[in-house]
Amino acid sequence: MKRIVNYLIRFYQKYLSFFSYGSCRYYPTCSQYALWQFENNTFFKAIYFTITRILKCNQLFKGGIDYPVIKLVRHNNINFKKIKIKYWYIPVNNNRYLVVKNREWNNNNDE
Repeated sequence: MKRIVNYLIRFYQKYLSFFSYGSCRYYPTCSQYALWQFENNTFFKAIYFTITRILKCNQLFKGGIDYPVIKLVRHNNINFKKIKIKYWYIPVNNNRYLVVKNREWNNNNDE
């Protein structure tokens, strides 16, 4: 569904916005605002914010800079694992590296 709306907005920007050039009172334009909303919000939230933005784009409102407010999603269930290093890249000269294979060092080899 988002892809269809995204296509329609891009079609409007490319072919139809020529007829209403310069009529948007906000920066970014309402169509660019809608694209950002659809990229970063759910479909129904993006529809709501886009419609309210288009309704505010007239002479009764001041206009100006109005970026979309996007809520940052944090994932607390990330499992960090210990990584195993296979090779070390040691810088020698400009754009030259010495490749050293990692070895498992055992401290019990004190014999």
